[in-house]
Amino acid sequence: MWKYKNLTFFCISLIIAFIVFSYEPFHIFLISLGNLGYIGAFLGGVLFVSIFTVVTGAVVLLVLAESLSPIEIGVIAGLGAVIGDFTIFRFVKGNLATELKSIYDHLDGDHHLIKLLHSKYFGWTLPVIGAIVIASPLPDEIGVSLIGISKMKTYQFLVISFILNAVGIFLVVSASLVIKP
Repeated sequence: MWKYKNLTFFCISLIIAFIVFSYEPFHIFLISLGNLGYIGAFLGGVLFVSIFTVVTGAVVLLVLAESLSPIEIGVIAGLGAVIGDFTIFRFVKGNLATELKSIYDHLDGDHHLIKLLHSKYFGWTLPVIGAIVIASPLPDEIGVSLIGISKMKTYQFLVISFILNAVGIFLVVSASLVIKP
């Protein structure tokens, strides 16, 4: 069996995402999602969580801010963001984590980093830092990965992801309305 199948898939998906998002007609289509109301808000939320699509997702949500309230956008886009975050969460919690652990074992056989991160001083920081990243306008991959390597249960992650994304998106959209010339 192929040892690093998920890691290879991840790298290939990064290359494909780069090619697809640099294709201008596709980019224009994504921005036009801002004209789809609630469906556009949901899809904008899905796009808002990834490093490759965060700018497009933000543009979609900001276009929607002209016709929908920030609370509506926050709730609906927050639900979409949960879908995007959950996809990343399952990928990190699943086989990718196992493959990365195999590589890590070769690099640090004594697991110094793991011992440090799971000590009483740092053990609680992974989910907290992850939550801050998810709530911010920064792409969620790092935050979701930090939460994914912690011992958080899936249902807890879904609730926290929704709340953090809904609040974060609400704040970004509200700020854009205040700052708008």
